[in-house]
Amino acid sequence: MTDLEDSIRGWDPEPVTTTGTTTEWAVAAVSGLFDLDPVAAEGDPLPPMWHWFGFLEHPRQDELGDDGHLEAGHFLPPLAQRRRMMAGGRLRVTRPMRVGETLTRRSSLVRAAVKHGRSGDMLLVSVRDEFLDDEGDAAVTEETDIVYRSQAPGQARGLGFDTPSDEVPATSGEEVTLVPDATLLFRFSALTYNTHRIHYDHPYVTAVEGYPGLVVHGPLLALMLLEIPRRHRSDRAVTAFDYRLSRPAFAGHRLVADHDGEPGTTGLTVGAGTAGLPASVAGTITLA
Repeated sequence: MTDLEDSIRGWDPEPVTTTGTTTEWAVAAVSGLFDLDPVAAEGDPLPPMWHWFGFLEHPRQDELGDDGHLEAGHFLPPLAQRRRMMAGGRLRVTRPMRVGETLTRRSSLVRAAVKHGRSGDMLLVSVRDEFLDDEGDAAVTEETDIVYRSQAPGQARGLGFDTPSDEVPATSGEEVTLVPDATLLFRFSALTYNTHRIHYDHPYVTAVEGYPGLVVHGPLLALMLLEIPRRHRSDRAVTAFDYRLSRPAFAGHRLVADHDGEPGTTGLTVGAGTAGLPASVAGTITLA
């Protein structure tokens, strides 16, 4: 048994139920990140995944660890000096949430599995969130995968990263682009109440975690993918979204989200990342 496997032996947190809503103010604030006027008003359908801005945790300052995340939490594995990174997720939409709608979120642990890769052992934790209406029916179900590694304080990982190519790749004509700077990443962190220092603390992210610059949020990359059908297939409803994050993207570089589907198809194969590099996130979007 590895150290990671020994650390989580017997760890089996019970489900947790909370309530929340995504407000009209939050929708307007997120729209502004993309240089858009508010994309939805009170009572309108909420764009898929925008519930990330409405069901927020609010830990005390003294509950945070050295990386800015919670030191301990219900679904945080009992690992020493853990480092975390979003790895992907799956979304199923029975019917859209609505702006201002209060729903019950039932969260439960799906799996906690140790994986062995070229860069060492890691722990994959998957949590399922079911968003239930007053009748107890799930409007939306989401599973999120988080990868954890152990890393001693002050120990940078010494990672290597590719330099973007100057070559401009061909696009579908329905691409979504963004050039995230430190200010945009700070605003996204604030809107999601995400205190992870890799997104706003340059000395920390370079000296401690070994990245070359501020890291773009995984959820921001995923939302860029969902902007493709919202902007270009507005007559089609998203019913499912599966995605996997495979490499980080960094502030200051142009990001492109695009697809290889044809008009009228029920599924889109999508990817997003730094222009001139392989995609940081790839997935499929199913449309009704």
